[in-house]
Amino acid sequence: MHRTKNIVFLFFFCYSITFLTSEINAQQDWQQKVNPELMKLLDNGAEAEFLIMMKEQADLSATRVLQSKNEKARYVFNQLQTTSKRSQQKLLDKLALQQVKHKSFYIVNAIFAKGNLELVQEIAMMDEVRRIADNPHAKLEMPIAAPATQNRNAAEWGITMMQADQVWDLGFTGEDVVIGGQDTGFDWEHPALKDSYRGWFGFGEIHDYNWHDAIRELSPLHNDPDITDESQNPCGFSSPEPCDDGSHGTHTMGTMVGLDGENQIGVAPGATWIACRNMDRGYGSPATYIECFEWFLAPTDLNDENPDPEMAPHVINNSWGCPEMEGCNPDNWAMMEQAVMNLKTSGVVVVVSAGNSGSGCGSVSNPSAIFEPSFSIGATSATDQIANFSSRGPVTVDGSGRMKPNVSAPGVGVRSCVPGNGYSSFSGTSMAGPHVAGMVALIISANPNLAGQVDAIEDIIEQTSVAKTSSQDCGDINGSETPNNTYGYGRVDALAAVEMALNMSTNTSDLDKTYYSLKIYPNPIVDEMNVYLSGYNGDATFSLFNASGQILKTAQWNLGTFDQQTVSVSQLPQGVYFYRLVNGEKISEGKVVKE
Repeated sequence: MHRTKNIVFLFFFCYSITFLTSEINAQQDWQQKVNPELMKLLDNGAEAEFLIMMKEQADLSATRVLQSKNEKARYVFNQLQTTSKRSQQKLLDKLALQQVKHKSFYIVNAIFAKGNLELVQEIAMMDEVRRIADNPHAKLEMPIAAPATQNRNAAEWGITMMQADQVWDLGFTGEDVVIGGQDTGFDWEHPALKDSYRGWFGFGEIHDYNWHDAIRELSPLHNDPDITDESQNPCGFSSPEPCDDGSHGTHTMGTMVGLDGENQIGVAPGATWIACRNMDRGYGSPATYIECFEWFLAPTDLNDENPDPEMAPHVINNSWGCPEMEGCNPDNWAMMEQAVMNLKTSGVVVVVSAGNSGSGCGSVSNPSAIFEPSFSIGATSATDQIANFSSRGPVTVDGSGRMKPNVSAPGVGVRSCVPGNGYSSFSGTSMAGPHVAGMVALIISANPNLAGQVDAIEDIIEQTSVAKTSSQDCGDINGSETPNNTYGYGRVDALAAVEMALNMSTNTSDLDKTYYSLKIYPNPIVDEMNVYLSGYNGDATFSLFNASGQILKTAQWNLGTFDQQTVSVSQLPQGVYFYRLVNGEKISEGKVVKE
């Protein structure tokens, strides 16, 4: 009996020690999930906005075997929504019970919330949560004003430089293609934009599924002396119709679709447009950017209900950035990159301005331009040379060393529309990106079978660009080579791209062309690396090395044409690693960074 009591006592003693140890570890581990900058913001009982990224992320690999854009969009939407509803419910119930301000996202399986350190700790201790990042507000990098130009009864210089006007002569102006823009907002009643707005029917307007406002309150960063009324945005908040609280968004949309009599400012005047406001007078945040990405994946009515992925655009333009110096960091980068990747997977081309931080190497440094799935655009001048301000690659801020920009386009002295029925000229990569978004519309209007085939469209644009070289060597790429980190593949040529697209339409096998691609996502990686593979078939060996060439991990895969594999790296220390995939005679190599 005595012996039995001792055994029972020893059991409960060991159990208690184990329980207490796990409790202590849990209390210590929660801090590892929280961004250090957020911890500073929460000092002394303060509240702050933050983003909660869930551990579970949807598997979208099956999308690669789907052909039509609508099939892809529906599948991705359903997979993302199912995953987020399943994994977020416990946390959403907790936030609702505590009456915490929050918003659920499915495009990246994350939740935006606002609260204090006690709430953050409580959330971080949940097994379902992977990471909690801050939600900094960043200031839009404004374009450079250029000398005003008069109305002209001809296409703007950028349009003729890229030969888009010659595409019009072939009968393709972007008809039946929808372009999206997320920016400072848009003056939908400007005469250059009204007729091409998808919500305008000539006798009335319907803004459901055509407009979304992600701005619901004043940005906390507003200390601009030029803003005289800090209590109210010129457009208000949650505006029920498109409105531009600056001029940036209207100008970019004009370059994509604008046409007003003799003002031939748009690359694709036959396309229609929809839009999302992601900034309050130039101030945005990862949460507002992600909200717009999500709305473009499946636009909603004005009550933010009844999402419909078949109403998604074919291409979206992003002439904004989120610099690290203003608070954006790898924690919230990862969520934005996931959003870009998932939107691209659904069949939407994501065009992004490279930034105006040139002319030094490694100056492509802000999201979303730095991301692998973003199609990043540098700026060129009327003399067909790279603009001095245009940011250069390689991307060094995340350690990836990836080449950027992808291509370059006209971006100096670009004339387009501004609110109030006016016209102005600006310079910046913000002006270059819209040229490429419009060009995507021309390509799809010439060959509708390319809708949703994002890799094929991007490949067409890159392969048909006018090769441009530079005396500047950036990273491991010599400026005399093509592509390079100054121009990317070169300055875009709309006519050559459309001709290639038309040739593909006469040979349907071209549309099924396999584009060999291996992409590691995310990069930098945290606990596991997702390997997206396209074009590989059969037995393959994947190896991961350290800088000394020592093999740390190997995996044997039997690959289909489109595949996704996952490799756990949670046990590896932070640092730079190298991978190699051997599939028959095909060998693919690259570099990843472990945070």
